[in-house]
Amino acid sequence: MSERNDIQWPAKTREMHNHHFDSTIWNDFRFRDDDVVISTYAKSGTTWMQQIVSQLIFDGEEGLPVAEMSPWMDLRIPPKEVKLPEVEAQTHRRFLKTHLPVDALVFSPQAKYIYIGRDGRDVVWSMYNHHANANGLWYEALNDTPGRVGPPIGKPPESPVEYFRTWLEHDGHPFWPFWDNVRTWWAIRKLPNVLFVHFADLKQDMQGEIRRIASFLDIEADEALMARSVEHCSFDYMKRNAGRCVPLAGAFWEGGPGTFIHKGTNGRWRDLLTTEDVTRYERRARTELGDDCAAWLAKGRLEQRAAA
Repeated sequence: MSERNDIQWPAKTREMHNHHFDSTIWNDFRFRDDDVVISTYAKSGTTWMQQIVSQLIFDGEEGLPVAEMSPWMDLRIPPKEVKLPEVEAQTHRRFLKTHLPVDALVFSPQAKYIYIGRDGRDVVWSMYNHHANANGLWYEALNDTPGRVGPPIGKPPESPVEYFRTWLEHDGHPFWPFWDNVRTWWAIRKLPNVLFVHFADLKQDMQGEIRRIASFLDIEADEALMARSVEHCSFDYMKRNAGRCVPLAGAFWEGGPGTFIHKGTNGRWRDLLTTEDVTRYERRARTELGDDCAAWLAKGRLEQRAAA
């Protein structure tokens, strides 16, 4: 970490490349002081948070092309030579997306960072749907676009349980490491420009969490804005308007954008994983993350507070 103004700020120490990633884009990115960076491992409420932040920045406006406005910066498609000028040309307050661990990012002390967490078992079930419904265009873009580092991504098995077991045993396969992502963000959770939000808390008290996010972003959210934001960030609204919310209007998934915004529920693994599967996951979570982080990842902030 680098020290500035008596605070230890994270420093970039590595690059990440695979069928999805090109982390070098952050080396050439020019931050503005009011930038917002939305981060998750993946399938943890990223699109939901992009919608929330868009509503707060644009005063609850309807019909915003959120996926266009809020690009996934470290996705290697399109290449950074195309993406960087597009982002630089934006004149509104920018809200950008990343799936990188902290130490693969260039970190700005002025920007605001929102990290969304979700139980890894729920992540995998959502990821399985995402992967199983990917069409040929998705595989072609990820595997055949020049510049890919490492092996191509293949098709998933027919069983989500088998998918989960491989993901757990090989730490995020076939996407990218899970524990490292959560651990590096947890380590900086107390920085003044970092806000932690949990998927379960958004589901339990979306209005309260949106107020917390607005306060963090220094946005005054009156009752009218809150009402519009809650409506436009509901699952039903986003499902109906998925073409504006999801990348490339859902062109990479069978069934279109509505497939990308699938169910938005937790716990689909409960009737499928064995007791041994659950024990292995929970033991691994505590070993990799420590008790406090593992507990937050499993339940979020609000459920832990209610149980205290």
